[in-house]
Amino acid sequence: MAIKAKSDETGGGIPEAPAAVVNTGYQAVESGVQNSAKGIEQTVSALKEGMSQAAAGFEKTQARMKEGMEKAMKTAEEFVAFGQGNLEAIMKSGQIWVAGVQDLSKQVAATAQASFEETLSALKAMTSAKSLKDAFDLQTSLARTTMEKAISESGRLTDASFKLTEQTLAPITARVTLAVETFAKPV
Repeated sequence: MAIKAKSDETGGGIPEAPAAVVNTGYQAVESGVQNSAKGIEQTVSALKEGMSQAAAGFEKTQARMKEGMEKAMKTAEEFVAFGQGNLEAIMKSGQIWVAGVQDLSKQVAATAQASFEETLSALKAMTSAKSLKDAFDLQTSLARTTMEKAISESGRLTDASFKLTEQTLAPITARVTLAVETFAKPV
């Protein structure tokens, strides 16, 4: 079988290929195109799957970071609130101390005034005493009374000072107790 040139019929010089060769070549090209299309589809599918996995991973990471930031902010807010409570406790403690010291000062001043008046009265009585023995008895009585009152007042002042110290430390002690209860818990 001779290959006929197309030029024989049309006058050109391009030979015509047999139909079997053309069909086989067409089938090979079509098979290659189909295989390429399948490969592209597989690649696109793999890319889509990879992208969805990456997006899911990113969302999980973003959710974890958001949760961590919320916990950190909550902890920071708790520390600020706790610090504010500590400051309020110190302020209250200072107010109790100042008020208590003023009360103690008033008591000491009142006691000193009363003692001064008693001493002045006893000195006037001694100056009007008719005998040395009467003056000596008045002085002894004054000394005894002054000593008894001093002991009594010092005991009362000591008790008041201890109570003031307890009252002053109460707000701070409460904060320390709260701190131990709050921060000693395992996380």
